[in-house]
Amino acid sequence: MSIFTIGAILVGLSALFGYLNHRYLHLPHTIGLVVIALAASLSIIGFDLVVPSVHIGQKVTGVLRQIDFNKTLMHGMLSFLLFAGALHADISAFKARRLTIGVMACLGTLISTFVVGGLMWLSFGLFGFDIPFIWALVFGALISPTDPVAVLSLFKTVDVPDTLQAKMAGESLFNDGVGVVVFTVVVAIALAGGGQGGSMGVVDIVKLFFTEAVGGAALGLAAGYIGYRAMYGINEPSLEVLITLALVMVTYALALALHMSGPIAMVVAGLFIGNRGVKYAMSEKTRDYVLTFWTLMDEILNSVLFLLIGLEVLVVAVNIEHLWVALLAIPVTLVARALSVTISIAVLSRWKTFTKGAVPVLIWGGLRGGIAVALSLSLPDNEYKTAILSITYGVVLFSIIVQGLTVKPLVKRMVG
Repeated sequence: MSIFTIGAILVGLSALFGYLNHRYLHLPHTIGLVVIALAASLSIIGFDLVVPSVHIGQKVTGVLRQIDFNKTLMHGMLSFLLFAGALHADISAFKARRLTIGVMACLGTLISTFVVGGLMWLSFGLFGFDIPFIWALVFGALISPTDPVAVLSLFKTVDVPDTLQAKMAGESLFNDGVGVVVFTVVVAIALAGGGQGGSMGVVDIVKLFFTEAVGGAALGLAAGYIGYRAMYGINEPSLEVLITLALVMVTYALALALHMSGPIAMVVAGLFIGNRGVKYAMSEKTRDYVLTFWTLMDEILNSVLFLLIGLEVLVVAVNIEHLWVALLAIPVTLVARALSVTISIAVLSRWKTFTKGAVPVLIWGGLRGGIAVALSLSLPDNEYKTAILSITYGVVLFSIIVQGLTVKPLVKRMVG
C-alpha cells in the first residue's frame, strides 16, 4: 500500500471520527478521536472473535503495521508538533518562570523516573515477572515526561490561569526533550549491561547527555537565528512560510544525524521564531500566514496522532498476563508524578509562590501521550519489550481519556 493511500485512510478516518465526535459525543476533539478509534478497534477484535473466518482484524492490523508508529512520530510528526507548540508560546512568560520550568523538567523527570522504575521493579516481582531493575528504569524513563502534544491540546478546552498554564506548557515542552535524553541514556546503559553495547562508564553517560541536551539546544538556537535572519530581509509571506517549514525539517534531520536531541532543538527554534521572529522579522500579513499555517498543521497532525493512538490497540498485543501489572502501573505513575511535583515545588517554594491549587492540577494535568508509546515501540526486541509496551499503552489510554476528561472540573474546583 502506498504512503499516499495510508495517508488518505488516516486523514479520512480523522475527519470521519472528528465529525462523529462533534455531532454526537461532544468530547474534546483529540480525546474524542482516541475514544472512537479505540471503540472501533475493540469492535474489530470482537467481530473477529464472533466471526473468525472473515479475518477483518488481521487485514486492518496489516495496514497499521505498515505505519511505523515510532518513526512516524519521533522522526516526523513530532518535529512539526513541537515547533508549532513552541511557536505560539510566550517566551517572556517562560523567562519569568524559567527556574520553575527548569527544576520541574529536569529534577521532576529524574525523580519520577527512579520512583516509577523502583516501584515497577517491585511490582513485576510481585506478579512473578523476572525483569532487571535497569529495564524497569527504562519504563520509568519513557513514561515520566508529560507529553507536550497532549498537554498543549488540553489547553484548547480547559481554561487554566495564565501563570499555571505557562508552568505546565513550559514543563511539558522541555521535559519531553529531557525525558527523551534520559530514556536514550538509560537504554544505552541497559544494552551495555546486557552485552549488546559494550561497556559504558560515567564519562560516556555524561558525554551522551551533554551531546543530546546541550547540542540540541545549540542547534535549535542556531537554526532559529538563521531562519530569523532569512526572513528579516524579505517581505514575501508564502516564502517565509516555506522558510519555517524548511527550518523544521532540515534542523530535525540534522539533529537525528548528529545524535542530538531533536525535540529540544525544535522547542528552542520554535520559541526563537515565535517571539523574536514574529515580532521583528515579519510583517502583519506574513505573521498571519505563518501562524495560521502552523495552527492548521498542528490541528491536522494532532488529529492523526490521536487517531493512531486509539487504533494502536490492534498492533500492541496486550497480553492478558500483563493486565494486572498495567493496572497497577497507573497509580504508580500518578504517585511518582505527585512526588516529582511536590518535591520540586518544595525546593522552589523558598524563592517562588504558586497559584492556589497548583499542585493537584500539575499532578493530574501531567498527561502522557503518543511519545511514550513511540519510545516503547523503539525498544530493541527482547523478552521485556512486550510487557513494557503493553503497560505503557494502558497508562497512556488512562491518562488521555480519564485524566483528560476530568482535569477541567478539577481546575474549576481548585483554582476557579
